[in-house]
Amino acid sequence: MVKHQPLQVYERQLCLSCLTGIYGCRWKRYQRSHDDTTKWEFLWSLILFFTFSLLLVWFYFWWEAHNDYNEFNWFLYNRSGEWSDGTVPILATTAAGFTYIAFLMILALCHIAVGQQLNLHWLHKVMLKFKVGRLHTLRLEMGVLWSPVQATGPFLHLGALVAVTALAWLVAGQIACTEKISKQLDTTPTVVLLGLYMAPLSITSPCIMDHANLTPRPDVIGHQGAPMLAPENTILSFQRALQMNVSGLEADVAISFDGVPFLMRDRTLRRTTDVGKVFPARQLDDASSFNWTDLHSLNAGQWFLKDDPFWTVQSMAQREVMLVGNQGVCSLEQLLRLASLHNQTVVFSLRRPPHRHPCYHSWINDTLEVIRLSGIPQHLVMWTPDWDRGQVRQVAPGLQQTSVEKLPPQVLHQQGISSLLLRYSQASPYDIRWVNSNVSVTLYTVNEPWLFSVLWCSGVSSVSSEAPNILRKVPYPIWLMSPDEYCLIWVAADLISFTVVIGIFVFQKWRLSGMHSYNPEQIMLSAAVRRSSRDVNIMKEKLIFSEVSNGVGSAEDLYMENGFDYYNNEGISH
Repeated sequence: MVKHQPLQVYERQLCLSCLTGIYGCRWKRYQRSHDDTTKWEFLWSLILFFTFSLLLVWFYFWWEAHNDYNEFNWFLYNRSGEWSDGTVPILATTAAGFTYIAFLMILALCHIAVGQQLNLHWLHKVMLKFKVGRLHTLRLEMGVLWSPVQATGPFLHLGALVAVTALAWLVAGQIACTEKISKQLDTTPTVVLLGLYMAPLSITSPCIMDHANLTPRPDVIGHQGAPMLAPENTILSFQRALQMNVSGLEADVAISFDGVPFLMRDRTLRRTTDVGKVFPARQLDDASSFNWTDLHSLNAGQWFLKDDPFWTVQSMAQREVMLVGNQGVCSLEQLLRLASLHNQTVVFSLRRPPHRHPCYHSWINDTLEVIRLSGIPQHLVMWTPDWDRGQVRQVAPGLQQTSVEKLPPQVLHQQGISSLLLRYSQASPYDIRWVNSNVSVTLYTVNEPWLFSVLWCSGVSSVSSEAPNILRKVPYPIWLMSPDEYCLIWVAADLISFTVVIGIFVFQKWRLSGMHSYNPEQIMLSAAVRRSSRDVNIMKEKLIFSEVSNGVGSAEDLYMENGFDYYNNEGISH
């Protein structure tokens, strides 16, 4: 009887198999490698990191851009002619893409941690190219709609500091395992950390200020009333806005074919009325081509119940639903009388009728006549059209002359303009403080508490909002902190991070001291005898000798033929 020692023992590790399999489709043991990553694959790793960073910024951007969702949907409506919530597919695809790329990033970091070669599968490379191209396209389409979010700068810094501190575990492990420390591996993390530690020196936020310098709370103007609670530009919408304690009302005004100014944001009546049912042949006509009798016969509330643009209909009581569904087109005179009754300011954007319209030349005078007949005090009306301002001053000298363009204070003074109406992205905190000393500034459209807080800290005098019901719940700016408070947070975060990083490096060096890098699935040579168990499969010696003597097959074929991953340590009898 001949007794042989076992040839080898193979320890299977499911986690490593899944790691290399999902990332690079290297499911088999012989496909894995501890060699250095090639330059080509290192380039793809950089592309993966770049794509992850872009998606992270894009995802955060859309999360914070909730303020402009309705404006974005209206932008899509003007391009397509169909109303839909375009933010839902964008958010869904962004979330899915971010999850996918983040998962690949985690796999890549795990490869580095266990010392495996990075070898991204070609399918993942194709998806990376697609995501980068898609992000570039979306950036070109949407880049003009929002300004960068400045309010959360201090908190983004803290988040980045936490992330880099956590990555120190991986970096420390690589340095501890490397016999000859690379200069780049040693200095790059240090430079990144030092840069983050000093980053607050360049971070500016309007809400980092002394509490004593905080200006009074900005006035809130109801943009198209309170369109989250009732159909935009209807009497009910403005009544709901007045219930939210607004200081003014804002509307978009067009002029009917017979010279009656009425409230309408769109060029056509399709979106906000039932013109397709009442006048199906004219639903694509300009709203100014209808006379007031026809406009007054349309329903301007049913669309709100159907489209639910702000997802608020389901929370309404039955009585409120019936009231909303019975709204009609509102005239400018009705709005002015309502504002005069409550002593509220009115600001409106007046749209000139088409060239062949009967009121094409008289539209200014027709509007001024409606203001006079309504009985509203002139100082409560903010006049925005730039046409014939000299004539307007002569006819109605008490109107607040308002510009919708950001002009130098000298020009504003020469033209007698006392206020500005601008989009919030058009005015920086510096512009607001500079202009506010001469004229009042109203910024639109401000719906989110964080944006309202930033503008409040910037010193803006008033904002126009579609969500007065939300802003009324903000009695004080969120995230307001003094420079000393922020300095304390900054220094404390840096010290904690530095202490944790040093502790990680010391622990990793101690843990890995005296240990050599090895393959977690390496083949172990052993002369020890082990008892057979359900995890050990027996291979007959005659199969081994038959392979050697016949010179056919290979070790891999032998494994596959017998379906075994483990070799027995026990002696085999012949």
